[in-house]
Amino acid sequence: MKTTVIIPTYNERENLTDLLSEILALDIRAHIIVVDDNSPDGTGQLADELAAPNERVRVIHRPAKLGLGTAYIAGFKMALADNADRAVTMDADFSHNPRYVPAVVALTEQCHVGIGSRYVPGGGVTEDWGPRRRFLSQSANTFARIVLGLEAHDCTAGFRCYRREVLQSIQLDRIFSNGYSFLIEMMYRCQRLGYTFGETPILFENRHQGRSKISQWEIYKAMFTVLRLAMSRLLFWRPAERYGTRAANRETR
Repeated sequence: MKTTVIIPTYNERENLTDLLSEILALDIRAHIIVVDDNSPDGTGQLADELAAPNERVRVIHRPAKLGLGTAYIAGFKMALADNADRAVTMDADFSHNPRYVPAVVALTEQCHVGIGSRYVPGGGVTEDWGPRRRFLSQSANTFARIVLGLEAHDCTAGFRCYRREVLQSIQLDRIFSNGYSFLIEMMYRCQRLGYTFGETPILFENRHQGRSKISQWEIYKAMFTVLRLAMSRLLFWRPAERYGTRAANRETR
């Protein structure tokens, strides 16, 4: 089974070498696609240098900062073209620790989408998260779950593994969201198609180096995305089409 890890980057030069080294050292022998949005700090050039001696690393260069969602779509398309069986999405800043990748991938042996979850027993965030950040994260997640009827516990998680057939069945170019709200829309579309979810607990950490890319505007866009999808759900509701929508939560440690 070929597993490809997709890593969008923008000014992640300080993290990239160590991150790729840890992923490449995993027993699952993962391939990596770095999608760089013309980082001013030279992340794209460093990615090329790391990819040159290693056939398991590929780099997509984009002309500007075009959004997380479109970066993932570009990575998905390359992974599918490279005959990947599984596509993992994760952050470049070590907030998603590479040690969890095998567990997230293993979930897809029984489910269609595996999630590294903060909100199942055993999961959580590090103590350096302040009360405001915890409140915003939990509120956004709860809001999306209730309004859209999402069954996974962590529906704003970016640490996921998709089976190949999931990505092939979703019309990626028709996804409207292009920022962090892409994660919510992707989960909503997966559930509407009846795909099943598995969740394994992770400890979400603060980035090791650099600065966070999430702005207040991204939070507003995520709220708009939830309301837009909720309206669509009300106007065009129909039963899930394929596999049944009960999320299968597998709590591994």
